[in-house]
Amino acid sequence: MSIKAAIVGPTGYTGFHLIDILLRHPSAQLTYLASHRDELPDIRDEFPALLGRLDEDIAQCRPIDPGAIADQADVVFLALPHRAAMSYAPKLLDAGLRVIDLSADYRLADAALYERVYDQPHVDTDNLDEAVYGLPELNRDQLPGAMLVANPGCYPTTAALGIAPLLSHSLIKHCPIIINAASGTTGAGKKPSELLHFPNHNESYLPYGIIGGHRHQPEIEQTLSLVAGKPIHTLFVPHLLPIDRGILETIYLEPTDPDVTEDELFEAYEDTYADEPFVRVREGLPNLKHVTGTNYCDITVRLTRQGDRPTIVVFSAIDNMIKGASGQAIQNMNAVFGIDETTGLV
Repeated sequence: MSIKAAIVGPTGYTGFHLIDILLRHPSAQLTYLASHRDELPDIRDEFPALLGRLDEDIAQCRPIDPGAIADQADVVFLALPHRAAMSYAPKLLDAGLRVIDLSADYRLADAALYERVYDQPHVDTDNLDEAVYGLPELNRDQLPGAMLVANPGCYPTTAALGIAPLLSHSLIKHCPIIINAASGTTGAGKKPSELLHFPNHNESYLPYGIIGGHRHQPEIEQTLSLVAGKPIHTLFVPHLLPIDRGILETIYLEPTDPDVTEDELFEAYEDTYADEPFVRVREGLPNLKHVTGTNYCDITVRLTRQGDRPTIVVFSAIDNMIKGASGQAIQNMNAVFGIDETTGLV
């Protein structure tokens, strides 16, 4: 099988990594780059690392024309900001394309919740109802043949993979769940800002979007609630690291059984992820250097006791640009088209 793939909005970090992976994917071919800029860029000017790797006719971005894209592609990746993605997705779907959206526009199943979180109306609720949330480790059976896949956020991917086995094995109380997360600056996107200005951010470490203020918290809770079969609420506190990429989350949970053992906790992870190619249950502590540039999620768990009070501590790490964005999008594409999910990613 040769899957013909297009990217709409390739000039950001996720666009670059999609191109990079597709160029070495043995069962896919990059056929079309589309931009909504008035002056259409050559992607090699945006990312000189692509010089010599792309033919000129592919490297030159073209207009976002659903019909023209459908003539040359089977699937289109939307590497656009939220708001913009849902303005293009309907026409692309109507043209017969499968769509994998890397924005937040189709992640939250409740349109009213989306509107509260993102402070704008959702203009494509019909397709929202049909979108499949693309976290293969938790809902693989929904992906084959899907027309619209909502690629998960980076923080929610790290949290869901870290917590889900404990919920599915009824090993933790549903409250409190405290998620202390830290991400590299690529998670904030390519657009310059005062916060990300090098003299301001270098040798710095700071929280942001705290105490219910980060847009990924509702997505985390939605995913965990589906696993648990009842509403789950979290305390999610993200931080910004002075590095390019990577996410490490330290998650604190209370066991249902105060006499639970650490071996029992590991058994839940090993049972859940025994056949998962991209989740590595580790004895040692995760390190961002071990996942950077890969589609792996490294997880480990510890049990600590203060007096008679036990606490479960989970450590979960990914590359926010790969498993947290572009790599997961390719994994979803592979699942949609029924090929081995690891293709092009290992």
